[in-house]
Amino acid sequence: MTAILFAIALLMATPALAQNRGVYPLGMSATNSGVTPEPGASYVNQLLFYSRDQSRGPDGETVVTGNNSVILAMNSFVWVSEKEILGGARLSMSASLPITNNALSSDTAGAIGGGGGFADSYYQPFILGWQRKRLAIRALYGFLAPTGDFTAGANNNVGSGYWTNVVASGQTWHLTSGGATAVSAFQMYEFHTTQKGTSIHPGDTLDLDYALMQTMSPRRDLRVQIGLAGYGQWQMTDKEGPGITPVQADARYRVNAVGFASNVNWPERKLGLGFKYFKEFSNRSTYQGYSVQISGSVGF
Repeated sequence: MTAILFAIALLMATPALAQNRGVYPLGMSATNSGVTPEPGASYVNQLLFYSRDQSRGPDGETVVTGNNSVILAMNSFVWVSEKEILGGARLSMSASLPITNNALSSDTAGAIGGGGGFADSYYQPFILGWQRKRLAIRALYGFLAPTGDFTAGANNNVGSGYWTNVVASGQTWHLTSGGATAVSAFQMYEFHTTQKGTSIHPGDTLDLDYALMQTMSPRRDLRVQIGLAGYGQWQMTDKEGPGITPVQADARYRVNAVGFASNVNWPERKLGLGFKYFKEFSNRSTYQGYSVQISGSVGF
């Protein structure tokens, strides 16, 4: 499936002082990161499941075991212009409206919290995509709006309670003349604002998705991709605000994961299906687990 960037807060049922992840659902743009969809409108549905059974400390030590799960049902609407600007770039826009369900439990304390409902929505009013013979590049600006319910101190939040501005870029390089083998990379920087009700300013975040994919065409109207994929995330600045100790401010999270991905596309029918699996390792100051992602798209 042609990769399209989405973002949504990965919510934790934890106290407001904790900052465990950025707002981008890692791995979503690992494949075909630089490719712009065909002109017109399209709808994409993604079911994202993140399960984490360990809380890791600043040195990678296991602090507590339990379960932190997040399920995201993403409904995204995309529009791509037919007109080319700025050296052959196509302008596109998208809006992502998510439904989420999250839960947190501890092996010692049992169920701690959880919530479900309409979560923070994400909008990309400005996406530029360039397509060359072996290289495709996208550059974009987007923002996450705190439309999900959030109350400081509550254990059933489904929103982050703050706005996030992002800048991002995706690239896809075709390593062979026929384009069968491709490397993709996607980078995003998250600029977080102050959380309402707590006056806490979360640290900014750098995200990275990547993949090495091989394309096969068993039939004229069918394309199949399969390969390796991974993601990383790093907290770049300290979180600040009332009650944040120097130790908490200095405990910047780090996330690493590797896995595999596959896509099936029917270009003539404008249909696509995708599947990804990621296993996390060597995380710091955050939860650690795995992710399963299923996607489907249709063009109009």
